[in-house]
Amino acid sequence: MSTIALHREHCLGQEGALDVARRLAQELESGYGMRCEWQGDVLRFERPGVSGVMTVSADLIELNAELGFLLSAFKGQIEDQLNRNFETYFGPPEVA
Repeated sequence: MSTIALHREHCLGQEGALDVARRLAQELESGYGMRCEWQGDVLRFERPGVSGVMTVSADLIELNAELGFLLSAFKGQIEDQLNRNFETYFGPPEVA
């Protein structure tokens, strides 16, 4: 199994980030067949071959996912797409 861990600071505030994350969860369900469940500010998602959590806070989005054996071969491509999606949804990463 492979792990993907992404952290993205944002300036949307808690409610703005939750609105965006809810929209993203709907796209995960409809576009990728994910089963998504909210527990407070934490989105749990899964489907065969992948499971994980996305935690939403007032200034940070954290995503941790476990890829199964078959999807592990595509880890780099999946991580690249997730980074592009994070930029689209939550803005570009902050440069130190």
